[in-house]
Amino acid sequence: MQIVKTEGIIVGETKYSESSKILKIYTKDYGFISVMSKGCRNLKSKLRGVSTKLVYADFYLSYKENGISTLINADIKNTLRNILSSIDKITYVSYLLDLTEQVYKHSNEDTIYDLLMTIILKINEGFDEEAFTYLYELKLLDFLGIRPQVDGCSICGNQTNIVTITTLDGGYVCQNCYHGGTIYSRKTIQLIRMFLMVDIKQVTKLDIKQETKKELNEFITEYYEEYSGLYLKSRSFLKNLMKIK
Repeated sequence: MQIVKTEGIIVGETKYSESSKILKIYTKDYGFISVMSKGCRNLKSKLRGVSTKLVYADFYLSYKENGISTLINADIKNTLRNILSSIDKITYVSYLLDLTEQVYKHSNEDTIYDLLMTIILKINEGFDEEAFTYLYELKLLDFLGIRPQVDGCSICGNQTNIVTITTLDGGYVCQNCYHGGTIYSRKTIQLIRMFLMVDIKQVTKLDIKQETKKELNEFITEYYEEYSGLYLKSRSFLKNLMKIK
């Protein structure tokens, strides 16, 4: 096994023996890997503080390509303090990690990592976790190969008189082609296109009204259910959280 340094975030942890854990880490260089953190449950272990979920760090590993690697040390890159102090933010970020793993299994695209960490760091900076979750969900449609048509009517190509966006038609629908379904607000229609096009790193402000969030959630949920083939328990938990708010 070789000693490597790789940036990553811990997405899960499982107790192993009396004092150790097996960590699931999403890494920038190797994707999702399993890592043994030996003795990390001991109070005096140097690995104790860097062997829990949502630790974002540079990890030093004895790396095994087709097996379980071993954690040697880690340097925290960001404590993600604001996320870890909020149950809502933890719930949203946990869902994002779950979704990312499923999409990564489908696409095996390394660029998803930078996209995810940009979103997580934005949420930690204080940006609206619900709005940025919708933004991220729409961005991932490209990696699943199911991006909706938002450059014109998905039926005739017309770029004017767009009245809504539908799952059935896979994108925008103009006034002439509209044949039923939910009429979303112009703001929601525009936001979906903007989210698909925007460079997340350039977003410095994102204030969305609750009614628009409701419409975004409705469309994205329906679209994922129709085309993605993914089922995530964490999505159901997130829906329940949103009902309470």
